[in-house]
Amino acid sequence: MSTYAYDVDRHALVVFWNTGMGNAAFTVADLSRKVTGDQAQHLAHALTRLSKQAWRTYTHPASAAEDQSENSEGWRREHHREAFTTVADALTTPNLPSDGMLLHSHNPVEEAAQQAGRALHAAGDADLTARIVAEIQTEMNAVEQAELGDLTGRARQAVALTRAGASPAQVQAADRILSDHPLGSRALFTDVDPVAASIAAAHWLQAAADVAAETSGLAPTQIVEEADNIEALAHATPTAVLESLEVGLSPYDAITGMIREAMTAAEGKIPDIEAVRDCISQADELADEHQDPRLRDALLQTLRTTPLDPMRPAHDLLEDLLDGIRGCWLIYRESAETEEGADGPFADAVRAEANEHQDRLT
Repeated sequence: MSTYAYDVDRHALVVFWNTGMGNAAFTVADLSRKVTGDQAQHLAHALTRLSKQAWRTYTHPASAAEDQSENSEGWRREHHREAFTTVADALTTPNLPSDGMLLHSHNPVEEAAQQAGRALHAAGDADLTARIVAEIQTEMNAVEQAELGDLTGRARQAVALTRAGASPAQVQAADRILSDHPLGSRALFTDVDPVAASIAAAHWLQAAADVAAETSGLAPTQIVEEADNIEALAHATPTAVLESLEVGLSPYDAITGMIREAMTAAEGKIPDIEAVRDCISQADELADEHQDPRLRDALLQTLRTTPLDPMRPAHDLLEDLLDGIRGCWLIYRESAETEEGADGPFADAVRAEANEHQDRLT
């Protein structure tokens, strides 16, 4: 999402957004003297909120909701996305107070646009309004572009977001990066959607685990945890992904399922109440078995609703998966008794394995 701000020194409205390698910024409008600093800050706040709601339709697409029936979550998300067509009118002719009453919209995109429109109305500058309408249209175009899997230009800010789904084009782009760099590349964080990158990384993790398993004699699901004995690694999440793939889940389903649970946790909800109950029951049983009530408290303190960082789940997951691939290389190197780098036989074997099972990504 884009953040709008008031440049006090230049009396200008500016916008900036994350590109995955830093922020990009430009001046939206040099403000006339009749627009006060307070009005400019109020407008910047309203536009930031509008951008947030617009990009939420990207991170929370209707297609990712389980229920699409009328009045369901999927139905509401679809209506939020359709509200893009109402934004320009809301900016130019917003609902204004009348007889002490103000009409509010239940659609967060439309209501955010209405609030921005009222901020523009208060500023009373027609030229500024025209510039803002054009600016917000550019922002919404970036959302639409990202939905299609094109993260160039302004849409590049999508690389900093977590989406409950992934574009096939972005998964393919991430797969090509990993084909060139099987142990990962900075481009996975700067050039492609992080969820798509994680889906591709799960596929390459499976390939790397299979190669390491063949050399070491370990089961693929044991590889990363065993590698943690060689070098400290984030082994829990990659192992969980490998276990999901082993029981037949596709990389897409394994990754998006984990991502959606983390996004649910980020909203203060419990994504899997049954799993929480099971953990509590296990803690109770262990505490009773050892006759130590303190053990129960200690175990419950480790309980998490998601193994991922809910503030940045896709990026956290991608980092862990790349850690897992490195762990596979560590096991391979130790088992093969070679000091060759990761770009040698290991990378070649992983490429061959990944290419042979390319259907996992389709």
